[in-house]
Amino acid sequence: QVQLVESGGGLVQAGGSLRLSCAASGLTFSSYAMGWFRHAPGKGREFVAVISRSGINTDYADSVKGRFTVSRDNAKNTVYLRMNSLKPEDTAVYYCAVHSNGYGSRWSANFGSWGQGTQVTVSS
Repeated sequence: QVQLVESGGGLVQAGGSLRLSCAASGLTFSSYAMGWFRHAPGKGREFVAVISRSGINTDYADSVKGRFTVSRDNAKNTVYLRMNSLKPEDTAVYYCAVHSNGYGSRWSANFGSWGQGTQVTVSS
């Protein structure tokens, strides 16, 4: 059974930084692309970033490009999301998810297992 556990969320002032972690178990982690999504109150779930199984290829939403960095450590079965220059509009619950293949995409329907989420709140 796949299990994903996010951590690292919290309250931060605008302009600050956070690093989210997502520890995975129950799967061959290095075989799958991993993604980050977020869900803000009153909004739909939004793609944030995806990283291929090797870590070589990444893709970002335009809203976070240049501020967020996704990375992974296959030896630790963990994917990370480094968030810099945070803005109040980044406030959301952040989820990691396992893609159905090793390459990844932006589409949430292609992600089969999801974590429970971690709250990120950015104050102005």
